[in-house]
Amino acid sequence: MTLVGIGVIIIGVALLVLSIFIGHALNNLANVLKGVDQTVEQLPKQMDDIMKKTGDMISESNNTLVDVNDKLKQLSPLFYVVGDVGNVTRKFTSSVANVTDTMKSKTEGARDVAEKNKIGGLYGTFALAYYWYKKRNELKKEEGTKFDEQ
Repeated sequence: MTLVGIGVIIIGVALLVLSIFIGHALNNLANVLKGVDQTVEQLPKQMDDIMKKTGDMISESNNTLVDVNDKLKQLSPLFYVVGDVGNVTRKFTSSVANVTDTMKSKTEGARDVAEKNKIGGLYGTFALAYYWYKKRNELKKEEGTKFDEQ
Protein backbone atom coordinates (compact mmCIF):
# COMPACT_ATOMS: atom_id res chain seq x y z
CA MET A 1 0.00 0.00 0.00
CA THR A 2 1.23 3.23 -0.99
CA LEU A 3 0.68 6.52 0.62
CA VAL A 4 -2.01 7.36 -1.90
CA GLY A 5 -3.93 4.22 -0.92
CA ILE A 6 -3.58 4.98 2.79
CA GLY A 7 -4.81 8.55 2.14
CA VAL A 8 -7.81 7.25 0.20
CA ILE A 9 -8.64 4.81 3.04
CA ILE A 10 -8.37 7.61 5.62
CA ILE A 11 -10.59 9.86 3.50
CA GLY A 12 -13.07 6.98 3.08
CA VAL A 13 -13.17 6.30 6.85
CA ALA A 14 -13.61 10.05 7.54
CA LEU A 15 -16.48 10.21 5.05
CA LEU A 16 -18.04 7.11 6.66
CA VAL A 17 -17.84 8.68 10.16
CA LEU A 18 -19.17 11.96 8.79
CA SER A 19 -22.07 10.22 7.05
CA ILE A 20 -22.94 8.30 10.25
CA PHE A 21 -22.88 11.55 12.25
CA ILE A 22 -25.03 13.38 9.66
CA GLY A 23 -27.40 10.36 9.51
CA HIS A 24 -27.79 10.41 13.30
CA ALA A 25 -28.40 14.19 13.31
CA LEU A 26 -30.97 13.87 10.51
CA ASN A 27 -32.69 11.02 12.38
CA ASN A 28 -32.98 13.25 15.49
CA LEU A 29 -34.28 16.08 13.31
CA ALA A 30 -36.86 13.68 11.83
CA ASN A 31 -38.03 12.78 15.35
CA VAL A 32 -38.32 16.46 16.27
CA LEU A 33 -40.29 17.19 13.12
CA LYS A 34 -42.55 14.22 13.86
CA GLY A 35 -43.31 15.74 17.30
CA VAL A 36 -43.96 19.13 15.71
CA ASP A 37 -46.30 17.45 13.25
CA GLN A 38 -48.30 15.86 16.07
CA THR A 39 -48.50 19.22 17.87
CA VAL A 40 -49.61 21.01 14.72
CA GLU A 41 -52.28 18.34 14.15
CA GLN A 42 -53.72 19.11 17.61
CA LEU A 43 -53.52 22.87 17.10
CA PRO A 44 -56.78 23.35 15.13
CA LYS A 45 -58.79 21.54 17.81
CA GLN A 46 -57.16 23.61 20.55
CA MET A 47 -57.75 26.83 18.60
CA ASP A 48 -61.42 25.88 18.15
CA ASP A 49 -61.74 25.38 21.90
CA ILE A 50 -60.00 28.69 22.61
CA MET A 51 -62.23 30.56 20.15
CA LYS A 52 -65.36 28.98 21.61
CA LYS A 53 -64.36 29.91 25.17
CA THR A 54 -63.42 33.43 24.04
CA GLY A 55 -66.85 33.82 22.40
CA ASP A 56 -68.53 32.60 25.60
CA MET A 57 -66.49 35.06 27.66
CA ILE A 58 -67.42 37.97 25.36
CA SER A 59 -71.08 36.96 25.56
CA GLU A 60 -70.95 36.86 29.37
CA SER A 61 -69.16 40.23 29.41
CA ASN A 62 -71.93 41.73 27.29
CA ASN A 63 -74.58 40.30 29.63
CA THR A 64 -72.72 41.72 32.63
CA LEU A 65 -72.44 45.11 30.95
CA VAL A 66 -76.17 45.17 30.19
CA ASP A 67 -76.90 44.25 33.83
CA VAL A 68 -74.61 47.00 35.13
CA ASN A 69 -76.24 49.55 32.81
CA ASP A 70 -79.71 48.54 34.03
CA LYS A 71 -78.65 48.89 37.65
CA LEU A 72 -77.08 52.28 36.96
CA LYS A 73 -80.33 53.44 35.34
CA GLN A 74 -82.16 52.37 38.49
CA LEU A 75 -79.66 54.26 40.68
CA SER A 76 -79.66 57.45 38.58
CA PRO A 77 -82.57 59.06 40.48
CA LEU A 78 -80.72 58.46 43.72
CA PHE A 79 -77.68 60.29 42.36
CA TYR A 80 -79.89 63.17 41.26
CA VAL A 81 -81.44 63.34 44.75
CA VAL A 82 -78.01 63.35 46.35
CA GLY A 83 -76.93 66.12 43.96
CA ASP A 84 -80.04 68.16 44.81
CA VAL A 85 -79.42 67.69 48.54
CA GLY A 86 -75.84 68.85 48.00
CA ASN A 87 -77.04 71.97 46.17
CA VAL A 88 -79.61 72.75 48.88
CA THR A 89 -77.05 72.37 51.65
CA ARG A 90 -74.59 74.53 49.73
CA LYS A 91 -77.21 77.26 49.35
CA PHE A 92 -78.19 76.95 53.00
CA THR A 93 -74.62 77.18 54.23
CA SER A 94 -73.93 80.15 51.97
CA SER A 95 -77.02 81.94 53.33
CA VAL A 96 -75.96 81.12 56.90
CA ALA A 97 -72.51 82.50 56.09
CA ASN A 98 -74.11 85.68 54.70
CA VAL A 99 -76.24 86.08 57.85
CA THR A 100 -73.16 85.51 59.99
CA ASP A 101 -71.22 88.15 58.07
CA THR A 102 -74.13 90.58 58.39
CA MET A 103 -74.41 89.96 62.12
CA LYS A 104 -70.67 90.34 62.49
CA SER A 105 -70.68 93.68 60.72
CA LYS A 106 -73.70 94.85 62.75
CA THR A 107 -72.18 93.86 66.08
CA GLU A 108 -68.80 95.43 65.39
CA GLY A 109 -70.23 98.80 66.41
CA ALA A 110 -71.47 97.38 69.70
CA ARG A 111 -68.15 95.73 70.35
CA ASP A 112 -66.37 99.02 69.72
CA VAL A 113 -68.70 100.74 72.17
CA ALA A 114 -68.17 98.01 74.76
CA GLU A 115 -64.40 98.16 74.40
CA LYS A 116 -64.41 101.95 74.47
CA ASN A 117 -66.41 102.08 77.68
CA LYS A 118 -64.70 98.97 79.07
CA ILE A 119 -68.06 97.34 79.65
CA GLY A 120 -67.92 93.64 80.44
CA GLY A 121 -69.85 90.82 81.97
CA LEU A 122 -73.60 91.02 82.49
CA TYR A 123 -73.80 94.77 81.96
CA GLY A 124 -72.03 94.37 78.61
CA THR A 125 -74.51 91.69 77.55
CA PHE A 126 -77.44 93.97 78.34
CA ALA A 127 -75.79 96.85 76.50
CA LEU A 128 -75.24 94.62 73.48
CA ALA A 129 -78.88 93.47 73.54
CA TYR A 130 -80.07 97.09 73.77
CA TYR A 131 -77.82 98.06 70.87
CA TRP A 132 -79.23 95.23 68.76
CA TYR A 133 -82.78 96.24 69.70
CA LYS A 134 -82.12 99.84 68.58
CA LYS A 135 -80.47 98.68 65.36
CA ARG A 136 -83.39 96.38 64.59
CA ASN A 137 -85.89 99.16 65.10
CA GLU A 138 -83.87 101.44 62.83
CA LEU A 139 -83.77 98.75 60.13
CA LYS A 140 -87.53 98.21 60.43
CA LYS A 141 -88.13 101.93 60.05
CA GLU A 142 -85.88 102.06 57.00
CA GLU A 143 -87.63 99.05 55.46
CA GLY A 144 -91.03 100.63 56.22
CA THR A 145 -90.09 103.87 54.49
CA LYS A 146 -88.71 101.94 51.53
CA PHE A 147 -91.88 99.89 51.38
CA ASP A 148 -94.05 103.05 51.55
CA GLU A 149 -92.07 104.72 48.76
CA GLN A 150 -92.70 101.80 46.43
